[in-house]
Amino acid sequence: MFSIYLWGQQIRVGIYRDNTLKRITISYNQGNYSIFADTSYFGELNQYEFIDLLFLNNKVQLKKGTTELGVFDKVILTREKNGASLTYKPVQPSVKPRKYEDDIEIKAGTSGLTLVNIVELDNYLKGVVESEGGGGKHLEYYKVQALMSRTYALKYLGKHKKEGFDLCDRVHCQAYHSMLRFTPLIDSAVQQTSGVVMKNNGGELVDAYFHANCGGQTSEPQYIWNSKIPYLNSFKDTFCIYTKQATWEKRVSKDRWLKFLVEKYNYPIKDSLFSSLVFTFSQPQRMAFYVDPVLGIPLRDLREEFNLKSTFFNCYPEGDDVVIKGRGFGHGVGLCQEGAMKMARFGFDYSQIARFYFPGIELDNTNELLLFNQRRIME
Repeated sequence: MFSIYLWGQQIRVGIYRDNTLKRITISYNQGNYSIFADTSYFGELNQYEFIDLLFLNNKVQLKKGTTELGVFDKVILTREKNGASLTYKPVQPSVKPRKYEDDIEIKAGTSGLTLVNIVELDNYLKGVVESEGGGGKHLEYYKVQALMSRTYALKYLGKHKKEGFDLCDRVHCQAYHSMLRFTPLIDSAVQQTSGVVMKNNGGELVDAYFHANCGGQTSEPQYIWNSKIPYLNSFKDTFCIYTKQATWEKRVSKDRWLKFLVEKYNYPIKDSLFSSLVFTFSQPQRMAFYVDPVLGIPLRDLREEFNLKSTFFNCYPEGDDVVIKGRGFGHGVGLCQEGAMKMARFGFDYSQIARFYFPGIELDNTNELLLFNQRRIME
């Protein structure tokens, strides 16, 4: 199976990683599948059929329909032809069904079932782009999102190696909530950018970060992660400032605001200068710290504590509250999705959009197979 993954350019993606699955049913969606459990073959999964998998005594109990087939270490369903897909319905806990293309491996994890979608890279990218970008967008936007998602996948292949898969379906990898289902244009975008990745001037794959809306100015990476990235620097972005997530407002009680600053950071409330500024803050351009860098209060900590949409905000006191008026949604590093969508509608192509948000990078039609080979050999 190792050679199949290597030469077929399949990746292993952990799915349903936000859930501790105790039981799930998997049923036919399109195309026939062969059922294997440990070293045994249990026939095909055809139309109108399903299997039932239960986490039992640190193993996987397998049923086909209502017929129990045994308890195993691992169950694998392999497609007979390309274009096949399955429907997944978690039973315990009950979670919304999903559909995924290609193959599936089910093992017992530490506290539940571990599901790994063994999927062709392009099929994975189509699902990611639809999960991340949604429907109704311009082709050039989908192309730049496919470019970034491919770059990320190849750069971080093996990120979850210790858990038995390459990437997962959570947003800290890339959202992958289903196979491509509703947006045929995404299929075209993935095919038209096939093999293309972003590299820095040293020939290395870049960190393809993106966010929903930068609020008119992207962020310096060190403001968010304490480390610089040479090809990512803060700059003004006028493409996103009139979009739906460009501005926001939130109110927090003064007591809660002050309590956090004093208890967490020993805010000098008795200092006459700083006490007058505790509820008042303005950043005409993106900054890293609240009020003054000397206080050492990262804006990213305020965002996390008060569940703010971004660190790009001003605030002022009003009655018993602190009124927070912000711009943008997300960390602000890299590509601004709403800005990129607007650029695509204005006629910019995907390579121009990519270079606007990642100045100095190069687009390279990399031999994906070579990258796969290098990473699998290293593993």
